[in-house]
Amino acid sequence: MERLVVRGGHQLNGTVTISGAKNAVVAIIPAAILAEGVCVIDNLPRIEDVRALEDTLTKLGAVCELIDEGTLMVDSTNVNSYEATFDSVRKIRASYYLMGALLARFKRADVALPGGCNFGSRPINLHLKGFRALGAEVEEDFENGIVRIKADKLVGTNIFLDTASVGATINIMIAATKAEGVTTIENAAKEPHIVDTANFLNMIGCNVKGAGTDVIRITGTPDLHGAEYMIIPDQIEAGTYMIAAAIAGGKVKVDNIIPKHMDSLSAKLKEMGCQIEEGDDYIEVTSSGNLVATNVKTNVYPGFPTDLQPQMAAVLCKAKGTSTLVETVWENRFQYVEQLKKFGCSMEINADGRIATIDGVDTLKGADVLATDLRAGAAMVIAGLAAEGETRIGNIRFIDRGYEQIEYKLRALGADIERVVD
Repeated sequence: MERLVVRGGHQLNGTVTISGAKNAVVAIIPAAILAEGVCVIDNLPRIEDVRALEDTLTKLGAVCELIDEGTLMVDSTNVNSYEATFDSVRKIRASYYLMGALLARFKRADVALPGGCNFGSRPINLHLKGFRALGAEVEEDFENGIVRIKADKLVGTNIFLDTASVGATINIMIAATKAEGVTTIENAAKEPHIVDTANFLNMIGCNVKGAGTDVIRITGTPDLHGAEYMIIPDQIEAGTYMIAAAIAGGKVKVDNIIPKHMDSLSAKLKEMGCQIEEGDDYIEVTSSGNLVATNVKTNVYPGFPTDLQPQMAAVLCKAKGTSTLVETVWENRFQYVEQLKKFGCSMEINADGRIATIDGVDTLKGADVLATDLRAGAAMVIAGLAAEGETRIGNIRFIDRGYEQIEYKLRALGADIERVVD
């Protein structure tokens, strides 16, 4: 089994270049099915979720070719199946975007229930509600772990989301691109990767307006075409390195980012005692490593991202004073707490599992820990950077799902980290 081994106590200094956004590319690759032609996707992160989607599209009949390490060509001309029921589909959460893409192209979609990180119930009921509103019949085959969707035709309609779900917003947006007439999504989520997906859809000939607001309108377009598109930088990867700089101390320039996307995190790091300098496409974090407590509440964009909550918990464990961390987006997202406690963290969760109280400690001790999900894995790395002694992190397949070459990037900043095989 592979592990990451971190020997803490080293300041971080230098520049780290951020990869393309995982949460955008895992929607855009399935959406390329709509084009029925050649799409070239630039600023591609080389992560396991992307590899799983490449494998899935290839099995559906597409040609996926890596032009270079950061560019993927997807030719969906010969995609000839609406049945995405193989193992690669079950590996990742975002495989549910295949439902919207295949439904739009074939008016049929048989898709294996998605996998990925296991925290909370994370239902896809809002996705399915949207498909039904467009005129599709939906069968949930729980015995075989497959969702079967079919429609004689898709017809635009008004869809109100009970909660501002990112996944449902994107999936309905994709499905509606070939529906007859206009589809309106109200109470839509506003995250940057929703805007990025909408921009890609418009590049291939779709008509999507309002992405980034709470009302999105999609006018169905029958004839779509290929295009070349560059993925936005990864907001969550950028935040992870900003937090790593805060806990380890030093000066780190986080490059190739959109600073506006980082506003909620930058504000919290300033409250904790970090210096934040912004440029057009970078943020520089300067930290003494001596931080003070603060309170954080996750929310939909532009609020504090739930995908940075575990990493923030790690840095708060070293902050002087008592912090509270409130999770409003996902249930059961504190499954990693027992792992953090192995470092000597003082962290307690309230009865409903939504609020963590963290008393900062002077010293973290290296520990043998497990990544319980993608972002929790990043939190273990962050804690290890500040811990005395050696930290060994298992289950790093979760980390590889969303971080490109994390050990190389951290080592270039001065961290003592390596990947080992037991």
